[in-house]
Amino acid sequence: MITKIDHLGIAVNNLEESVEYYEKALGLHCHGREEVASQKVKTAFFEAGDVHIELLEPTSDDSPIAKFLEKNGEGIHHIAFAVDDIAGQLKQASAAGVRLIHEVPFDGAANKLVAFLHPKSTHGVLTEFCMPKK
Repeated sequence: MITKIDHLGIAVNNLEESVEYYEKALGLHCHGREEVASQKVKTAFFEAGDVHIELLEPTSDDSPIAKFLEKNGEGIHHIAFAVDDIAGQLKQASAAGVRLIHEVPFDGAANKLVAFLHPKSTHGVLTEFCMPKK
């Protein structure tokens, strides 16, 4: 079951410049940075109430984020929902006819298991399910 919106993923060209904006212009505090080698990104996390903001900078020209930036420019990349059973949530989405990008969850940032649903099946919104690794 979905328990909340976990975070909004925002694709950026330059993580350092973007972190500076979020800290200085918005007054938010960066509470963590991480490189996710499997997705070829560097991330920075902020909290805005109960929702996190995840800034994503590509570390390679062939990363999904680099491809997104090339096509769309900077901006919202995905919405992530916290779930209590990621395998069950993927099964439910698949049974409803949603196209899965990942049928099996994988290690993501912030010590979480993650999996994505294809935006062509989700009304144009790249959707992520995430849950803490046990």
